[in-house]
Amino acid sequence: MEQQVIAILNDIVGAEEGELEADMDLFEAGLLDSFGVVQLFVELEKKFGVVLAVEDISRENIATPALIAQRIKQAL
Repeated sequence: MEQQVIAILNDIVGAEEGELEADMDLFEAGLLDSFGVVQLFVELEKKFGVVLAVEDISRENIATPALIAQRIKQAL
C-alpha cells in the first residue's frame, strides 16, 4: 500500500519515481502543503474508496507515506 501512496504523491508533488521514500517527512522536505494535502485526500478517497476523517489531516498523522498508508489501512 505504501507504494500506491507514493505513486499518488509522485503525481501530486511532481516527484520522480524513486525520489520519495516511505519514511520521508513530506512537510520537512517541502513537498506537501495545505493544498497538496487536499489533493492527496481526494486522490486517496478515489483510489481506495475510503472516507478519511477530518482529524486524520493533522500533520503528525500524514507526515510520511508510511503514516498515510497506515491511515488508509485503518479506514478500510
